[in-house]
Formats: sequence, C-alpha cells, structure tokens
Amino acid sequence: MRELFAILHSPEEAPAAGSNGTLPPDDLGHAKPGDPLNRPGMNWFVLRVASNKESGVRDTLLRKVQIENMGHLVGRILVPTEKTKTIKAGKQRVTETKLYPGYVFVEMKLEDDGRIPQDVFFLIKETTGVGDFVGTKGRPTPMKQHEIEKMLAASLKVEDQPTVKLVFEKGENVTIKEGPFQGYEGTVDELLPDKGMVRVLVTIFGRQAPVELEEWQIGKTDKA
Repeated sequence: MRELFAILHSPEEAPAAGSNGTLPPDDLGHAKPGDPLNRPGMNWFVLRVASNKESGVRDTLLRKVQIENMGHLVGRILVPTEKTKTIKAGKQRVTETKLYPGYVFVEMKLEDDGRIPQDVFFLIKETTGVGDFVGTKGRPTPMKQHEIEKMLAASLKVEDQPTVKLVFEKGENVTIKEGPFQGYEGTVDELLPDKGMVRVLVTIFGRQAPVELEEWQIGKTDKA
C-alpha cells in the first residue's frame, strides 16, 4: 500500500465513552492530541471514495454508526485537511484543502478471518460515494503504525489561524506583474507570510530598492 500517511502521538488512554459505549460523532470525526493510535481491538483502514465526496461520506457514516449502535465495530472516521490563507488586494481568503483526495480513513474491527463484519460491510457499501477498501482478495489491509501516526497528525483539528503559503523562495528571480513597478525584474529578498507579502529587491535608477508586494503581483522569471 502506498505510504500516503504518518506520525504524531504515542498511544495514550482513550477518551471516555458515552453511556452507549460510543463517542459523540464530533469526537469520532476529528483527531485530538493524545488520542491513541488504535482503539482496543480495532485497526485503521483506507477507504476509496468519490472525489469531493470525502467529507459527506465521513459524516454519513458517522451518523449511520450512531443510529445502528455499531460503535463497538467502527471507531473514528477521518478526512485530514489543511487550512491555508491567501491575501489578494488586501482581502483574506481561507481555504480548506483535503490532504488525501479520494480517501477516507476508517477505524474498525474485522472478523477473525480478516473480513469486514457483514453489518458493517453493508452499512459502508450502501453509502453514496463509497468505493472499495485498499486491500487484496476482499480483505482490507490494515495501515502500518507510521502511516497511522502521520494520518492522525494531519487530522488534528486546527484551532489556530490558518497559515499563509507562499510559493516563492528567498533569492529567486521574479517579474512584477501588477502595480507601479509592473515589468520590472527583481530578486526575492524576504518572505513575509504573516502579511501575505514578498519583499523584492528591484533596481531603480541604478540602485537596488526593496519593494513589498502581494504574492499575486509577481511571477517567476522565465530563464532560457
């Protein structure tokens, strides 16, 4: 199986369950610091789903598990995402990107022969957007420990402000596309991710001067 995933926390005591022995859907749909790698008797498996249906599949499965009281067979169901912030013309936009498009991670208990319990199989397979589990001969392949660790790290619920991702690097040659210095070429001097800006050194009247620009105002210089 491809190593799509990997590490964060060592196993610790699982959060207390509710009166029916299961955790609330919100707890099962997000990873938390200190969560165990696996709940007792369960392993993690990779479920293929239709593109752009990952969150819908997760939410539907969580509801079904709660309604059917199958919390002893199915645990957490996760869709790792990353929040990023972009700034254009002074306006901020936050986007949430799925780290593993087309996949949902399901924690569940298999039969002794490695097959999915029949009730769980139909609960999952009858959900719109669901494909097959990653595995061979009808038996899902459990994720390896380092894959689980990475996946759980990526699934932690983001409480802080999303980060600004800048695609340029210090020392890179760029061309200014917008603004009063349009058409000038320069060199990236400093990245200012908190402001969503890039400081570029531009030669003006024979002298280098620093100019702060938003990322969308510059482009990579094509060199032959």
